[in-house]
Amino acid sequence: HAGIRYEGHTPYATMSATSHPKLRILGIMAGSLAVPAIPVLVWWKSATDERNEHSEEVRTKVRVPNVQTIDDLMVEKCKAGDVLLFDRRCHKCAAGPLAALSCLAGRSILCGEDKGAFRNIEQGHFDHCGIVVPGTSKNKADRYDPANLLILEATPSEGIVARPLLTRLEMSQSRSVLLLPLSSPGERRNDEDYEPSDKTVRAQGRMEKQLDSFRQKWTDISTKQGYGNAHSTLGIIGSIAYALGLHHLSPGPVSPSAWLVVSALQDAGVGLNVAERTALETRVEDFLRDHRFHEEDTVRLRPGWKFLPPVIMRETARS
Repeated sequence: HAGIRYEGHTPYATMSATSHPKLRILGIMAGSLAVPAIPVLVWWKSATDERNEHSEEVRTKVRVPNVQTIDDLMVEKCKAGDVLLFDRRCHKCAAGPLAALSCLAGRSILCGEDKGAFRNIEQGHFDHCGIVVPGTSKNKADRYDPANLLILEATPSEGIVARPLLTRLEMSQSRSVLLLPLSSPGERRNDEDYEPSDKTVRAQGRMEKQLDSFRQKWTDISTKQGYGNAHSTLGIIGSIAYALGLHHLSPGPVSPSAWLVVSALQDAGVGLNVAERTALETRVEDFLRDHRFHEEDTVRLRPGWKFLPPVIMRETARS
């Protein structure tokens, strides 16, 4: 309009001048995030491809009738209530970057303390565990057949899940897998000529029934509440809380996988619930400490129940 003079920059020019620095800042921020994300995405694709390739090898594996593999023979040693410990390779974690970070945090913070206290174990960092539970066959006798046993564990990909024990072993890319055989009161598990008493059979039957109920309960809860989405975050928070000495105050578990296994043992009447937070504060490597010689950082069982010396189920190169 006549009579109106604009001095300096026009409003449009002023807006452009102020927006350009903001756009540049946003561009720098986006670039700073994109650059480190590239190798992460490359690693994730590589881990996923390797996992899929390994899965296909297991699926198409030629199985000769009446010929047992080493994994078959090892599974035959397992019974419901046994605990498996895994020394995982975090870089092979195909569940995602957050799951790999949780694995690294657990190994760095929760593992490796006081190796001399472990039973017959000289090396390894065991950061994950699972518990053997009865199978789901409608035929009761088949449920406890070693070939039908399941392993119950907390995972970042599928949540709390029970999978065939043999398949789980074949799919594992861990450095090593340990078996902690559970012995019931009066049982002589390593004696081939041993015949269990009626009391021992009843005790084992009660435990197996409770483990079966525990599996059904927690796999259902996991599915309904989407536990798998929270597993890695819980693991990272638990590790950091332990490192800061705040795990006694944290509402979450120090190790989600150890919490699940200890809870299963307690629910089955095997684990001793020393304190309200026993399961929440248990680490995986606490299973390797003999409670007879350690007051703390150990998994305690009820009188008569005990873990036998660890058995190496699978071991590969230490890389």
